[in-house]
Amino acid sequence: MSAEASVTAMPAQNRGWQRDLIGIAVILVAAIAGYFLFPNNLALLTRMIAIMLLVLSLDLVTGYCGVATLGHAALFGSGAYAAGIAAAHFGITEPITMIAIGAVGGALAGLISGIVILRGHGLAQLVLSIAIIHLFHEAANKASEYTGGSDGLSGISPDPVLGVFEFDLWGRTAYVFGIVLLLLVFILLRILVRSPFGMLCRGIRQDPVRVSAMGASVKLTLIKMYVISGLVAGVGGAFNAVSTQVVGLDSLSFTNSAEALVMLVLGGVGSLYGALIGTIAFVWIEDLVSAANPFHWLTIVGALLIAVVLFAPKGLYGTAATLLERYRRGGK
Repeated sequence: MSAEASVTAMPAQNRGWQRDLIGIAVILVAAIAGYFLFPNNLALLTRMIAIMLLVLSLDLVTGYCGVATLGHAALFGSGAYAAGIAAAHFGITEPITMIAIGAVGGALAGLISGIVILRGHGLAQLVLSIAIIHLFHEAANKASEYTGGSDGLSGISPDPVLGVFEFDLWGRTAYVFGIVLLLLVFILLRILVRSPFGMLCRGIRQDPVRVSAMGASVKLTLIKMYVISGLVAGVGGAFNAVSTQVVGLDSLSFTNSAEALVMLVLGGVGSLYGALIGTIAFVWIEDLVSAANPFHWLTIVGALLIAVVLFAPKGLYGTAATLLERYRRGGK
């Protein structure tokens, strides 16, 4: 790279980091606003945080690597069960330790899923991912001695966070704990996707043959990203176990995987901000519409999703970013 090109690239990188700082500040402000505006609905907001971590992890493999999957809840559920089993059967109830165990469980599930799913391409990947989620679900159901089977895993009583902040009935500690986790994970993922490894993954999504011709191992790179994705999903699953204090087979359901993909498409594939916005929009609409019409809410949600896909194909965040860029160019 020439000196002139380096000088040109630096302001662009600085602008990127400035936008990230603004984005992180917006997330923090929104989190604080949610805490004070919806004090009686913190359980829903806490659940939303756990789902955000799942959708972020899905974006890593689908949005940045182009891997089609409908079985990502296997990674989320593995993290939840790893943390839950550690607490219920081995007495490990320190929240941060439970999160770490869940992260390891999710990473291992990611390694297994990645090795299996990446043996296929396109439609075959989807079929393999569906098979993976059903196998994980059935394994958890059969291992009832540890998982509780269809009854779920209970008896999870996490200690106070850092030995000071106890988990209360209103969910205030769980919410703040979740926000801290989300911000930490989000910042690390922004660094990851901007790194040479993240750029390599984007290159694989666009032209894997060319990347392979350059000497990089496409499959090994994707498996590494799958492990990282599993780690993030495992953190989300473990946090869900800590905050709800139960783990059920629903954490390993195909529905969770499908809804996560819908949230990602709704917000915008290939954008971490899109993953957050899509999750907020879907969960909020689902809660609002199901309360207003408990019998036909799925129809209403489906119609809204079709409208977004047809009129905002880049997702809510992607479309908004495109319109804003056009406005800026028009202003110049």
